[in-house]
Amino acid sequence: MSDKIIVLITAGSPDEASMIARTLVDERLVACVNLLSGVRSIFVWEGKTQEASETLMICKSRMPMMDRIVARVRSLHSYSVPEILALPVVAGLPDYLRWVESSTQD
Repeated sequence: MSDKIIVLITAGSPDEASMIARTLVDERLVACVNLLSGVRSIFVWEGKTQEASETLMICKSRMPMMDRIVARVRSLHSYSVPEILALPVVAGLPDYLRWVESSTQD
């Protein structure tokens, strides 16, 4: 099984998402981040159904980086409980997966 992961993170604004994404890439915690603005989220928070416009970050990284990603995002994020979810990559273009490996550091 590959150690490559996709990390999903939402932010409350495009500016916040961009700042977090650049930090994660600059610190080599992730190889790449795609930003999707205009995501509409509906969720329960503090016992009430909420609705918010958010920006979704799709981050490419490796499982050994996950604890550092979580810590860094929590230090930068405006939410008290940010969404940070890792999904396994089960297959991919070998050259791309090697690039993810070489673009992240332990």
